[in-house]
Amino acid sequence: MLFAVLFEDNPNAPGDVRQRHMADHLAFLERHDGQIQVAGPLFEHGKAAGGLWLVNAATVGEVDAMVHADPFWPTGLRKSYRVLEWRQVFARDTPGS
Repeated sequence: MLFAVLFEDNPNAPGDVRQRHMADHLAFLERHDGQIQVAGPLFEHGKAAGGLWLVNAATVGEVDAMVHADPFWPTGLRKSYRVLEWRQVFARDTPGS
């Protein structure tokens, strides 16, 4: 089953928290590339606002566990997240093309 995970950044997080933990976060995504199909930041008016993952998992609980295992989670960078079941009805050959 595919899930969309929408992350909202915490506007009160220290300004350098993303940079300090980015290498660990990217390594985490690489280790879970069989489940996390795509991942990337979201922006609002050119400013970082959160992130988006598409995750292949059996249950919402499995996705929740993955979110909490991400090195970004305990840093306070993320204010909140939502997990939504996603059903694909259209796709281009290459994302972003």
